[in-house]
Amino acid sequence: MDDTDLPSQLRWDRRHRGGLGLAALATASFVYVTAETLPVGLLPQLSAGLHVRVGAIGLLVTIYAAVAGLTAIPVTVLTSRLPRRRVVVGAVALLALSQLAMALAPSYPVVLAARVVCAFAHGVFWSVLASVAGRLVAPGRAGRATAIVFTGNSLALVLGTPLASALGEVLGWRAATAVVGAAAAASVAAVRATLPPLPSDTPARGLRTRIAEIPAALRSRSLIAVCAVTVLVVIGHFTAYTYIAVLVRRDAGLTGLALSVVLLTYGVAGVAGIGLTGWATDRRPRLAGAGCAVTLTVALAALSTLGPGSAGFTVAAIVLWGAAFTAIPVCLQSAVLRVAPQSADTASALYVVTFQVGIGGGALAGSILVDAGQLSALPVVGMALAAVGTVILLMARRAFPGRPARPARCQEGER
Repeated sequence: MDDTDLPSQLRWDRRHRGGLGLAALATASFVYVTAETLPVGLLPQLSAGLHVRVGAIGLLVTIYAAVAGLTAIPVTVLTSRLPRRRVVVGAVALLALSQLAMALAPSYPVVLAARVVCAFAHGVFWSVLASVAGRLVAPGRAGRATAIVFTGNSLALVLGTPLASALGEVLGWRAATAVVGAAAAASVAAVRATLPPLPSDTPARGLRTRIAEIPAALRSRSLIAVCAVTVLVVIGHFTAYTYIAVLVRRDAGLTGLALSVVLLTYGVAGVAGIGLTGWATDRRPRLAGAGCAVTLTVALAALSTLGPGSAGFTVAAIVLWGAAFTAIPVCLQSAVLRVAPQSADTASALYVVTFQVGIGGGALAGSILVDAGQLSALPVVGMALAAVGTVILLMARRAFPGRPARPARCQEGER
């Protein structure tokens, strides 16, 4: 039902409840992104504290992404008949437990094991997040709902990662990790209190039917195009981003708290970018997606040509980078829901797999290049992959149309 057909009080109640639920989901995504990127902000502290090389800390990101990618589809399928609130609450609770275990870990293998446990919940959390957000708002507003939820990602880069990095500088990486675990526990309570029950969309389908959705989704050319753009752009991004601290230190000469300020600037730009993209992706999906991808390519191209001593230009490139990449998942996730509305969770799981392949592949490529002494190659590789992803995005007209079709008005009681 369109909101204009409802009495004003009922419209206010729907928006109020939906707004609280979206805020809780944004909080959960904030904590998840902060936890996932924690090794990036605490790279030197983790390396020194666990007595391992810097590349081994980078592998914490790679292995996490690999496990999340491998488990996203099966875990999403196995949990598809559960109420959505229960799935989200369970995923965030597992995140809290893993972070607290990591804070108490006596060695690198225990830290790695805690990351792996968290990765099992990661895939299903991100698979259901956008579809749950879309169910909290009126038809035709899924892009804005996704943008609100994904603002948590940006705020994690604005506040989460920089604050964790600063806290790690002052009190150590264990204290920073424990604070993230406590924030995850608080997020569990917020989601449970504000999110409506939201029964599964597929309560009557058997396990075989749900498994059969996977090859059917793989036959969708539009979904494959979205996944191709995702893996290329994300590999390109994380090839350089995993070692952003090293790049900023080399080119801008910034370390410690000054580095945290640069990461803060990256995140602030991301908040602005995601706000504009959330509005645009419901109206001009191709323009929104292409604008983000082109800006990312330009930012990485600028970093490819800069060198030591170019502090101002480096920070400017970081601002463009943050604004572009932080907003790209809004465009991509909205495209997934657009091309696979009848199997949103399964399609989102496939998207999560490709995103995690991108994260892991980028972190691994960056680790190989850094260990080979090719730090300058990181933004060059990122630029090239982002450029190819931009071309595919522009060609995928069904996944990224100029203007989306107007949503059909549903009948009384459908929502």
